[in-house]
Amino acid sequence: MITSLLVANRGEIACRVFRTCRTSAIRTVAVHSDADEKALHTRTADMSVRLPGTAPADTYLRGDLIVKAALTAGADAVHPGYGFLSENADFARAVLGAGLTWIGPPPEAIEAMASKTRAKDLMAAAGVPLLAPLDPDTVTESDLPVLVKAAAGGGGRGMRVVRRLDALKEELRAASTEAESAFGDGTVFVEPYVEDGRHVEVQVLADTHGTVWTLGTRDCSLQRRHQKVVEEAPAPGLSADVEQRLRSAASTAARTIGYVGAGTVEFLVSGDRVHFLEMNTRLQVEHPVTEAVFGLDLVALQLDIADGGTLDGNPPQPSGHAVEVRLYAEDPAHDWAPQTGTLHRLAVPEGVRLDTGFTDGDEIGVHYDPMLAKLIAHAPTRAAAIRRLADALERSTVHGPTTNRDLLLNSLRHDEFTSARMDTGFYDRHLPDLTQPAADPLAPLAAALSDAHGRSRFGGWRNVPSQPQVKRYVMADEEIEARYRHTRRGLETDGARVVHADARLVVLDMDGLQRRFEIARYDDDLLYVDNTTLRALPRFPDPTAHLAPGSLVAPMPGTVLRVAEGLSAGSAVEANQPLLWLEAMKMEHKITAPATGTLTALNVSPGQQVTVGSLLAVVQAP
Repeated sequence: MITSLLVANRGEIACRVFRTCRTSAIRTVAVHSDADEKALHTRTADMSVRLPGTAPADTYLRGDLIVKAALTAGADAVHPGYGFLSENADFARAVLGAGLTWIGPPPEAIEAMASKTRAKDLMAAAGVPLLAPLDPDTVTESDLPVLVKAAAGGGGRGMRVVRRLDALKEELRAASTEAESAFGDGTVFVEPYVEDGRHVEVQVLADTHGTVWTLGTRDCSLQRRHQKVVEEAPAPGLSADVEQRLRSAASTAARTIGYVGAGTVEFLVSGDRVHFLEMNTRLQVEHPVTEAVFGLDLVALQLDIADGGTLDGNPPQPSGHAVEVRLYAEDPAHDWAPQTGTLHRLAVPEGVRLDTGFTDGDEIGVHYDPMLAKLIAHAPTRAAAIRRLADALERSTVHGPTTNRDLLLNSLRHDEFTSARMDTGFYDRHLPDLTQPAADPLAPLAAALSDAHGRSRFGGWRNVPSQPQVKRYVMADEEIEARYRHTRRGLETDGARVVHADARLVVLDMDGLQRRFEIARYDDDLLYVDNTTLRALPRFPDPTAHLAPGSLVAPMPGTVLRVAEGLSAGSAVEANQPLLWLEAMKMEHKITAPATGTLTALNVSPGQQVTVGSLLAVVQAP
């Protein structure tokens, strides 16, 4: 019987597993890197073990240290979570070899699906329909577009869509580098890319006694960089025939490899065509939507199966619809650049599920995936679940680094999504419209009135008419002025009557319509009006604070991976030519020339650490 469990992971999934352990009276053990010493998963476990002597980005890939930590802490079982070593057969063997219970499938089953190319061979032999891999050396123009994929791991790492034959070699190299960093295995392969495909998956659950459950379908078509952003269960709009073929193929896949535990079989669906993509031999990030629809705790079932338990009879009947969104610290409008800094406040209204690995005041660092939280809504119908989740997102408080909250909200309310006509190209088509600034135009005025409330009632008053007081803010990358006056009657502004103004609340009346604005401040110049971020500008800006035209600054903190071959100060460059590559949060980010011209400065070299705003290079246009 499992009495103490170590989670070989971090963040949200570690906290999620610990939550089930608490209700099951199982003691919990966390492992952590130096960067995660004060992380939420470390603080909430019954005990924690530091993983010594490794770089933060690689700590959770050290299986030997994790097994040693489990033995040191007296744990009798290990749950791998997702990502890192969760689909590493050698790690599973090491756990079992140490006399510990492995919360996952047999190492042989992991190994069978660990290489996506080998998995496709096995599934083809079992009669599961699939897209056959292509030989990178024989790809022709007629094969384009193609998709480069990492043979090990997932989560969008090591994936590239290639639309030009002359770009294939570079994308293969970049994907391999990214996969090596994320999974310790740089093997990649190529397969056809289906433009209008939907990403549909089937949750499977199998015990050691031969029972295999298929727990409905999930649609995960809304993706950025091939990583899922919005997921739902059941997948909408599938015919009964397609759904039956998906479930049958998933069951065949699980039985073919002798699967045990929770896993997911992923498919590409185009019309009535079904193609096997891969099997994730672990719990999925999006498992909460299946839990909501089927009324199950998949982590509790994983633990029970690992303890020898059985799946009795048929699975429960599904009920209603569930939708999940992933809240990321990233800027979708600027190439999805990951963001760092202090998460000052994260709060969601009642009625939705929040899974997170952060709490107020935590730091979002550079070493790991930038997902802050998952929000999940369940309702009797799809339309009701979407409305509930969109409303919760709109009412949530997210103060800290730039996030994709507005993108998620706009996605949920987009006609293509609400009518279930989405596919994996959704963001390729709609990203510019979905990332239009949603900042409240009245936010700067509310901020200025809040700033002014502490002054004497007559502190700004003059007995002759004068110019109004002016406060300047940066909002959504734009500089905006807010104007108000101190009068005998109090604070006044053009177009709105000030009903109330203090440090935390401003109420304005505009032609009989009252609006409330909640104000939060976290330092001298950073403040939030509801969820609109404002940066107060000084009254007298520094006249020397500027960059030369054509300056390229680091959009995020990270490490310079490499500089384009032969590039140096004085080189002629073309617009959009790749100049250098940064790695942040195990993703590779390309920095390109803003215009055709001459590279007049190159300030970085491979291996160099940079911070946000660091000057990388300067391109001077002719």
